[in-house]
Amino acid sequence: MTIKAYGAHAADQPLQALDIVRRAPGAHDVQIEIAYCGVCHSDLHQVRSEWAGTRYPCVPGHEIVGRVSAVGAQVSGFAPGDLVGVGCIVDSCRHCEDCADGLENYCDRMVGTYNGPTADPPGHTLGGYSQRIVVDQRYVLRIRHPEAQLAAVAPLLCAGITTWSPLRHWRAGPGKKVGIVGIGGLGHMGIKLAHALGAHVVAFTTSESKRGAARALGADEVVVSRDPEQMKVHAKSLDFILDTVAASHDLDAFLSLLRRDGTLALAGVPASPHPSPRVFNFIGKRRSLAGSLIGGIPETQEMLDFCAEHGIVAEIELIRAGQIEDAYARMLRGEVRYRFVIDNASLADAA
Repeated sequence: MTIKAYGAHAADQPLQALDIVRRAPGAHDVQIEIAYCGVCHSDLHQVRSEWAGTRYPCVPGHEIVGRVSAVGAQVSGFAPGDLVGVGCIVDSCRHCEDCADGLENYCDRMVGTYNGPTADPPGHTLGGYSQRIVVDQRYVLRIRHPEAQLAAVAPLLCAGITTWSPLRHWRAGPGKKVGIVGIGGLGHMGIKLAHALGAHVVAFTTSESKRGAARALGADEVVVSRDPEQMKVHAKSLDFILDTVAASHDLDAFLSLLRRDGTLALAGVPASPHPSPRVFNFIGKRRSLAGSLIGGIPETQEMLDFCAEHGIVAEIELIRAGQIEDAYARMLRGEVRYRFVIDNASLADAA
């Protein structure tokens, strides 16, 4: 079926209204009418070909929420009318060690929600800046939030799970002092989730103006990282730091804040590499530098259920499809608090 979408035909062209084709639901498929789709910084990187390998036409979007409109004959977990979500993954090999462990995000054959290989036309996946999507039931998530919160749930499908997965893996919780570097789309969710998990949360920002906002999100302390004296107060005191910043910066400044056996985990993806940290910053206190990539399907469902139970959603600004280019420009200037979300009903009017 032909539906409306928003995407680009080339890296140097603006996003525009497109007609795309979605397959009819197969036996294991769930067809979803998309109500809202979050706008992730990686959407901009991919559609502008700042990351290698972009296929065109490129229809971004992997923070998808909506309602089931049809299911295949062998679908057992979902029914028409259910509120559901789709995140960054729509397929994987399903038989490797990573898939068996519910960590499809690390499968070498993981298929992204857009720009991934598929037999469907045009030969690569097309994302959530569209009216509808058809996804195998294995990669569909159940949403238990009230429908009135649906737009603000959308960013949980990427920003939420990208911060939840490392917080859970490195056991953020009561008795742990956890740092969140950056207060943007990822960082604001990291603060909310670390707080809800019971950790003592220290938010790091380069902007004094974000101090009040970080407190409101749940930070127990806020540090302006450009101020050496403020940083020194927390030297050798944090158990875990999650760095969400998508720009190259000095990691040594944060490594020195870790206790013995502490870990600094990177979740932001800068366009150019970070400067190499000093070896003695590792061996002096047996510290670790690690990374984390989104999350698997089971832990994404766990995160959604936790957020529903605790009333956690993203802080969003709702936009129409025709405002996406302006939203990208504002995102680059840091003028969103903290995530744009597209009202996909506006696609019906896209010319």
